[in-house]
Amino acid sequence: MANATDLTTKPSEPDKVDAYMAKLDHPLKSLVQAVRELILSVDPEIGEEVKWNAPTFFYTGEMRPFNPKEYKRYLIVFNLFQKDCLRLVFPSGARVNDTSGLLEGTYADGRRLAMFRSMDDVQAKKDTIQKVIKEWLRVLDK
Repeated sequence: MANATDLTTKPSEPDKVDAYMAKLDHPLKSLVQAVRELILSVDPEIGEEVKWNAPTFFYTGEMRPFNPKEYKRYLIVFNLFQKDCLRLVFPSGARVNDTSGLLEGTYADGRRLAMFRSMDDVQAKKDTIQKVIKEWLRVLDK
């Protein structure tokens, strides 16, 4: 049995995300790839996997053990159900002090969304996206 003071890590699975992307049939596929690269460029401790049927990003570094149903490691999940925009779901985005307006919604579970409709939209919000992700990593319960 693991000691409560043991720290855990989680490995990234970029090969699985690459395979997912190779099969992805979405009108904004190039936008998905650009945002994927942008998210991964923010910090080397951001990993990726396919979870909830979409690319999902999480903190790979050391964390105290927690109930897996709390999903504490998860930073961002792509929502690709809409064909006219790319939605990024920040599962606990309410914990981030975002005054830019990037994170939208007031969901009871604390999640927030960011929407992108074009490459110009991503470029215009690039610095804000990076700032929000860095802040999320800072407030993460490690």
